[in-house]
Amino acid sequence: MKRQLTLVAALLSALALGAGTASAAGDPAWVESGTAHTDTLGGGQGLATRADGSLLYRGLASIPLDLRFKGWNHIGDPDIARGHTFDAYQGPDTATSKMFAVTTPSGKRYEYVHQLNPGEKLNNSFATVSPDGQWLVSGEWGEQRRLQVFPAPLLNPSTPQTGGDLKEAWQITLDKPVRDIQGCDFVTDTRLVCASNDATGTLFPEIRPLLQVDLPRKVDGQPVTGTVKSLFALPQRSVCTGTFETEGVDFDAGSGTLRAEMIPPGVCAVATAVYSYKQG
Repeated sequence: MKRQLTLVAALLSALALGAGTASAAGDPAWVESGTAHTDTLGGGQGLATRADGSLLYRGLASIPLDLRFKGWNHIGDPDIARGHTFDAYQGPDTATSKMFAVTTPSGKRYEYVHQLNPGEKLNNSFATVSPDGQWLVSGEWGEQRRLQVFPAPLLNPSTPQTGGDLKEAWQITLDKPVRDIQGCDFVTDTRLVCASNDATGTLFPEIRPLLQVDLPRKVDGQPVTGTVKSLFALPQRSVCTGTFETEGVDFDAGSGTLRAEMIPPGVCAVATAVYSYKQG
C-alpha cells in the first residue's frame, strides 16, 4: 500500500499545473501555490492547522474505537481553535442526533450531542469555529440555504464543561442555495470559504466550486444572512478517470495559506490531493 501511495502521489504531482486561479470580482485572487498528498484513509475527510503550522488530518481511520461502538461512523472536516480540536461526527441513516467531539490541548476529549431539530438532516459534514472562539458553524448535506450555528463547546461559557447536550443557537441564512458542502473555514470574522462537491453546474457555473460566504457582521449569537459567491472550480487532475470528490478545506491565518482536498477517482483514490493557495 505504501509503495502504491507513493507512486500515485508522484503521478498526481506530475500533473499539477500550478496555474493562477481567478477569484471573485473585487477580491484579491487566490493563486495556486502547491500540491501535497495524504493517504485517504487517514486524512481524506478534512484537515486543520495547528498553532505551530503543522497539519492535522482526519479520515475514516481517525475515528476512535469507543466512538465507533457508540455508532459514530463518519467524521467530517475538523477545526482547531485555542488549541482545542473540534471534530464533527454523524451516525447511521437512522440517527436522530449528531455529535461534536472536542479534544483539549491536554488530550482530554468531551462529547457534545445535538438532537436533530424537525427537518434537520443527520449529516455533520464539518466543524469550524469563529475567530473569537465563541461559535461553532456546521452544515448538512444536499441542497441547503443555511449553515447551522452552535455555541462553541468548552470555549463558549454557555456550554457544559464536561460534554453533554448541545442546542443550536441560530443560523446563517444564505442568500442563494448551495449543495453538498464538505467543509467551511473562517478567513476573517465576516468571511468563510466553503468547499462544495456539487458537480451539476446548476447552482454555480463551476464544477465542485470553492464558495465564499460574506457576512454583514461577525457572528454574535443572532440570525444573520450571508452572501454567497463562487470563487473558482477546485482542481480535478489525475491519471485516473472517473468521479472526483471534494473534501475538507482549511485556512491557516498564520501563513495566509488556504488548502482544499480533492479525492481522485479509481485506484488513485488511495491518495487525496491537498491544493494550497495564497492571495495575490
